[in-house]
Amino acid sequence: MNLAARIKSWWGKGEKPLHLRHGELGERAAKKQLKRQGLKFLTANFRTPRGEIDLIFRDGDCLVFVEVKARSSEEWVRPAAAVNAERRRRLTRAALDYLRLLRNPPVKVRFDIVEVLLRDSAVREVRHLPNTFAMEHPYRYG
Repeated sequence: MNLAARIKSWWGKGEKPLHLRHGELGERAAKKQLKRQGLKFLTANFRTPRGEIDLIFRDGDCLVFVEVKARSSEEWVRPAAAVNAERRRRLTRAALDYLRLLRNPPVKVRFDIVEVLLRDSAVREVRHLPNTFAMEHPYRYG
């Protein structure tokens, strides 16, 4: 990146890369879909040094940690397949950091994935995959 491009990006005048725009579009679509299903939105893009969680919701007495995967094609593999073992570990650690901030309340937790399929930078389909994986060992409750 040359100096002029860096200065533009610092001042917010540069256009975001396509993958970041698609990610933001996917998160907005996922948030809208989950709210429509009755989940209560708590926060987005929760970051810690150990990981990031795209969306956090409450579903009754359960905290729902959501990973959003937006893709313009699923020719080779479903978007959820990108949530591999390392990504699950990072999500687990970030969820534990979030729970620690709340002083470890006695709540259930679950990890959902929302796949957002795009066509021409517009949402084509949103798929909610609830309770996709359990908290990674050795962090699992119980």
